[in-house]
Amino acid sequence: MDTINLKLTGMSCAACASNIERAISQVPGVEQCQVNFGAQQANVLYDGRKTDLATIQLSIEKAGYHGHLLDDLPIEQTYEQDKDQYLKIRVAVIASILLLLGSVPMMLGMDIGPNWLSHPYLQLILTSIVLFWCGGGFFLRGWKSLKNRSASMDTLISLGTGAAYIYSLFVTFFPSLFIAQGLTTHLYYEVAAVVTTLILLGRFLENRAKGQTSEAIAKLYALQPKQSRVIRNDQIVEIEIADVTVGDIVLVRPGESIPVDGIVTQGSSSVDEAMVTGESKPVKKQNGDRVIGATINGMGSFQFRATQVGKDTVLAQIISMVQQAQGSKAPIQKLADRITSWFVPVVIAIAILTFILWFDLTGNLSLAMITSVGVLIIACPCALGLATPTSIMVGTGKGAEYGILIKGGEILELTQKVNTIVLDKTGTLTQGKPTVTDFISNINELDLLQALVSVESKSEHPLAKAITDYGKKQQIKVLDAIDFTAIAGCGVQARVGQKLVRIGTQAWLKELGIDTSFSESYENRWESAQKTVVLVAIDEVVQGALGIADALKPNANSVVESLKNMGMQVFMLTGDNHFSAESIAREVGIFHVLSQVKPQDKVNQVKLLQSQGRIVAMVGDGINDAPALAQADVGIAIGSGTDIAISAADITLVSGDLQGIVTAIQLAKATMANIRQNLFFAYIYNIAGIPIAAGILFPFFGWLLNPMIAGAAMAFSSVSVVSNALRLRKFQPRS
Repeated sequence: MDTINLKLTGMSCAACASNIERAISQVPGVEQCQVNFGAQQANVLYDGRKTDLATIQLSIEKAGYHGHLLDDLPIEQTYEQDKDQYLKIRVAVIASILLLLGSVPMMLGMDIGPNWLSHPYLQLILTSIVLFWCGGGFFLRGWKSLKNRSASMDTLISLGTGAAYIYSLFVTFFPSLFIAQGLTTHLYYEVAAVVTTLILLGRFLENRAKGQTSEAIAKLYALQPKQSRVIRNDQIVEIEIADVTVGDIVLVRPGESIPVDGIVTQGSSSVDEAMVTGESKPVKKQNGDRVIGATINGMGSFQFRATQVGKDTVLAQIISMVQQAQGSKAPIQKLADRITSWFVPVVIAIAILTFILWFDLTGNLSLAMITSVGVLIIACPCALGLATPTSIMVGTGKGAEYGILIKGGEILELTQKVNTIVLDKTGTLTQGKPTVTDFISNINELDLLQALVSVESKSEHPLAKAITDYGKKQQIKVLDAIDFTAIAGCGVQARVGQKLVRIGTQAWLKELGIDTSFSESYENRWESAQKTVVLVAIDEVVQGALGIADALKPNANSVVESLKNMGMQVFMLTGDNHFSAESIAREVGIFHVLSQVKPQDKVNQVKLLQSQGRIVAMVGDGINDAPALAQADVGIAIGSGTDIAISAADITLVSGDLQGIVTAIQLAKATMANIRQNLFFAYIYNIAGIPIAAGILFPFFGWLLNPMIAGAAMAFSSVSVVSNALRLRKFQPRS
């Protein structure tokens, strides 16, 4: 299966998004399609053997719209406001003011203002300019919708303004027909023009506000420098960043942005990674350390070897994840989508019924027309369509600012429901850099250490690295180890020379029938000091033991306390023995401990918690955490962990800071509260606005809604929803 993200153009409302979604979904080979009106994006999952990008784009064009690969568009084109609208809005505003001045004498029955502004032919010319040049897009898109047997917001606007225009046109050229029927010859040119102008202005403000919802993406793009200094043929050469290749040696001077990802080879400095990882303090970098493109170098100079360039850099992947998240939908949007798909046809039906009812009851054609036009103009599927995606766009963008990558709207909705947090120990609660603190041997210490290091050099486990690092300090020579086998959650074994060396837990060695009594006194003492005990057996006899400590992360206690204050049940999950696990848990204030859990059983522990009706978030960083991260309702990966854990997770904490767990949950709750506010405003607006426009208050109070006010209200509804979503930009995590 292939996935593509398309930037859509030509959409004017949520009904357009439904039309595009339906058109793409009907293409053979398309498995899933999500169209986000707020982000103007489509995310399409399809079978590349049955269809392709060109076919999908053709289906969009047949529906009356256009789609381009998101990666093919420069950021300026993706988010830039259409400058042509400025001129059209200015012309429309001037023409509408003149039309209003010309209509005042007729509306108020007073002889004020220049009489020539009231001339029907002048009003016809001004209105025609506004409708067919300034607002011609409404009619064009409305016509395309009708041709494709669908309807959109443009359909309502073109029908409403078109009805007022045509009615006034007949009054202008055939007034006698109306007089003969005893009807008034009132002109409604100003209604058609002012409504069009207000909607154009509303769309402009709406698009401008929607552009602000995506400013996080623009900020990320702006981080990357355009030039890079590389060393080629012993010369420093300044080249375009696109020309940097993997393996290039890059020179970074004080205060410069690091162009691509790499490994430091010479020099040292402190790097400000805040804009990418959310880490507030500069991070010291020296030989062998990883640097991330787009971060800011401090006062030192250094060289590094480029390891990831172009779309493979951390920044590019972050941008891609944020774009996909902003183009996603939350489940709460489903009801709004169902309503939107029926919204426009139902509104048109209500407008027709309103016209028939008022004309039948009163015989007043003007009254029937004004109420039906008001219904068409005030109805707003845009507010419904914008309620969810705009909040998701701002929320996920805000998350990126804090170094929290959220995969989409569904994850945001699930995260705010989480009531149980499961924390892996090593690399999550602890720093993941264990070191050997104790070593005892029953034989020659250097011989045993040589056997240890020779076997563990074949392993990638954090404890293995602690042992090999300990051996390096002792300048131990590594021998060949053959028949190496790693037993997940237990240990490793291999042959060094003629000896079979096993390194692992006491429980594993006991299972193999090996006597472990030699180490028991040390084991109890080390475990009480929160150290991991590793035994070494050579040819079925335990000959040594190591105590390995892994320090807690500095803010582990405060994060656990914050989670409990939020009403979360906090569990610690570890492969360590129960005694050692309990000791660590007590130190950070966790009372629910799942210990001696093998990697393959972590999934079952998560399932068990879910079977109790809990909404579970799993936090981990290792390869063995990936299945549990995928099983959990929400998987949270520590960004400093392995790529496979990050890919399996729903949320990634780029900096690895545990505080990101608390921030992610708080942000999810704030975003979902914002969405519910938006949906409430959108539903209430339409539920109240349409009946008022239809004249429900007229029999009781003699009050009718002027279509111009309806147009202003419609424009304001969308702008207000987007403006409410933008309040999320002020979100700040609470400690």
